[in-house]
Amino acid sequence: MTGYDPQSIEKKWQDYWDKIGAYRAHDFSAKPKQYILVEFPYPSGNGLHVGHVRSYSALDTLARKKRMEGFNVLYPMGWDAFGLPTENYALKKGVHPKEATEKNIATFKRQIKSLGLSFDWDREINTTDPNYYRWTQWIFLKLYKKGLAYQAKIPINWCPSCRIGLANEEVIGGKCERCGGSTERREVKQWMLRITAYAERLLNDLEVVDYSPRIKAQQINWIGRSEGATVFFPLEESSEKVAVFTTRPDTLLGVTALVLAPEHSLVESLISKEQKEEVYRYINQSKKKSDFERTEVSKEKTGIFTGSYCLNPISKERLPVWVADYVVATYGGGAVMVVPAHDQRDYDFAKRYHLEVREVIAGGDISQGAYTGDGQLINSGSFNGLPSTEARAAIVSCLKEAGLGEPSVNYKLRDWVFSRQHYWGEPIPIVHCPKCGEVPVPEDQLPVELPFVEKYEPSRTGESPLSTMRDWVETTCPVCGGSAQRETDTMPNWAGSSWYFLRYLDPHNQSEIADKRKLDYWMPVDLYNGGMEHTTLHLLYSRFWHKFLFDLGLVSFSEPYAKRRSHGVVLAADGRKMSKSFGNVINPDEIVRSFGADTLRIYEMFMGPFEQMIRWDPRGVEGAARFLGRVWRLLLGEESHLAETSSSRVQKATHLLIKKVSEDLEAMRFNTVVAAMMEFTNLIAEEGSQLGREEAEIWLRLLAPLAPHLAEELYQQIAPSAYQKDSSFTIHHLPWPNFDPQIIKQDEVLMVVQVNGHLRSRVEMEVSLAMDKEKTQSLTESLPNVQKFLSGRPVQQVFFVPGKLINFVV
Repeated sequence: MTGYDPQSIEKKWQDYWDKIGAYRAHDFSAKPKQYILVEFPYPSGNGLHVGHVRSYSALDTLARKKRMEGFNVLYPMGWDAFGLPTENYALKKGVHPKEATEKNIATFKRQIKSLGLSFDWDREINTTDPNYYRWTQWIFLKLYKKGLAYQAKIPINWCPSCRIGLANEEVIGGKCERCGGSTERREVKQWMLRITAYAERLLNDLEVVDYSPRIKAQQINWIGRSEGATVFFPLEESSEKVAVFTTRPDTLLGVTALVLAPEHSLVESLISKEQKEEVYRYINQSKKKSDFERTEVSKEKTGIFTGSYCLNPISKERLPVWVADYVVATYGGGAVMVVPAHDQRDYDFAKRYHLEVREVIAGGDISQGAYTGDGQLINSGSFNGLPSTEARAAIVSCLKEAGLGEPSVNYKLRDWVFSRQHYWGEPIPIVHCPKCGEVPVPEDQLPVELPFVEKYEPSRTGESPLSTMRDWVETTCPVCGGSAQRETDTMPNWAGSSWYFLRYLDPHNQSEIADKRKLDYWMPVDLYNGGMEHTTLHLLYSRFWHKFLFDLGLVSFSEPYAKRRSHGVVLAADGRKMSKSFGNVINPDEIVRSFGADTLRIYEMFMGPFEQMIRWDPRGVEGAARFLGRVWRLLLGEESHLAETSSSRVQKATHLLIKKVSEDLEAMRFNTVVAAMMEFTNLIAEEGSQLGREEAEIWLRLLAPLAPHLAEELYQQIAPSAYQKDSSFTIHHLPWPNFDPQIIKQDEVLMVVQVNGHLRSRVEMEVSLAMDKEKTQSLTESLPNVQKFLSGRPVQQVFFVPGKLINFVV
């Protein structure tokens, strides 16, 4: 072969690896296991994008290294294929979602295979397969029977464009995450999952896992645990009380009003005749706003007086009760005690509506705004003089004694809105019987299959399109045998992805989620990588489901992922998000066709720190291709530096490379791994460098996880007998090389010598000399190539980095 031609070698080796089953994981192997997981893709109509490639190729590199280190590696792939994006895509293209899904999966699989990724395709899964979602429905039934799945009429985010309800997590900046349209509030009966029952465990168990600090922080913030007290404000002329959660009971004597969310259950009974028209007008206006719009910090706060009053539970002072849409029903009971002097939001509200601003914590100038810190209590009767921390405990104790308060913990985390009013999702396995009420479908009747329906457009009524399928909807009650109707809402696209990592372990099992022995062998996942956008939704949901399965005794570990990392987004060359509308999308197929899969893999790992957002650079792709072409030429053909033995310098550099690559791959510093490989290539290319066969084979073994096709082809070229002796031989099953500490012992270092910042020479020096500026200067300024550029000109300044670099400025 005369030159590096990826198109002639990559498909050849992909077929070979498939033929010999090079990447199959083996249940119950005596080798130590390593379960490496990437988030399975949503097979959209746009096909694979370079963001997928960045994650998949980086984790593939780790999977390949672990196999060479002697691990039994599971690196699986599947399809997260239910949900609204496919339904919208199908509507746009005029095809059925099932047909669109099958076509999209075929495209994704072809693209992924073209990259030479070492997935175990024997374990492929698809969330739209009835054999898969049977178990999603089974888990739902278990949640239902334990009281963790329930129906409730709640205010939800409604997308008028998609005509479905959305969870809070699916509304970003008041816009639908899927279509980008504005959302509004509607009160709808929804299926809910009681994730709040697991809030404390989801928080505490972050201590037992290895997650990146920012991932942990996002989980902690989303759960939003607050310690404080629930305070009960008696309503005037009523036996009812309003419950308010507060983290600052020490400010209770500074309350000058009570504010309720428009959805609060007591609002209706509190509206006076005089205020009725205005209050109803205000409430109707608030329904048009999303939770985001209502709670946006910078937005001006509005409200309306109900005409009713409540009593301060300590002082018995009469307080006006207001309705304001900056208070939401889903947090703190939907009621807020207004303490203008010590909460900036309350301060702004009080100033607008001329409510009293009463200072009860000394320490700030309330004429300029609220003082939110701690201090000594003032204007608080018998609690005056107490510091805030003591006052909090004393006031809560007083409230508790009076039956008007108690210590409590609150969470920002809300129960999960689990039903959707669209077609392309898992049917919820519940039957509604006029006589028996809600009835779970018997487990032996699962799966409840999604019927084929020609017209699946969202209904104008807000009901699921399934509601029009009367032959499917009409059924018999499993309990009484009478007429009943199936639940027509479907599950959200988060359902199938909440447990998929378990199904990879036993994808063809017809009698259970997975064999318990396989679950015990493979779990937990050793390393899970995914996008930062999924660290508050999918990650939290899947941890919740796994903990529930742990409580059922189905899995042996309460946390599914031992280690979680995330990769940064790949932006377009113009610095914007890649989008068809911007015309800046990079199709991986084009790069593979023009430069080869190994070039794309190398570039995506080299483009920057793995966890950081990075911009696509076409010149970087070309640079990666040149690097691989150079590797080829240095081992084959007229430019080859291959020899029987290496120079001592190359031998030492090889062992330093082993150390560097091994350590940086474990730390997921993929860009510095590629940089080290490039530096080593430069060294080999230098005149006089000799690369012995032993070091050449080590070099290729280090390159194999990064550029698997090229490494395999070159290894076959320089060691053909290995392939002749064993028909299933592959470089990817060779052992990972170990470095020799004696060889890399730093008796000497390579000093870089520059003149005016330009490289003019390199020189090996004893460490003791290289650490001494004067001795290094004396030795290096007399070098012929340095003298040539100094040309007798006086040296104005010398920059010195001990053991690494000296730069003469003339």
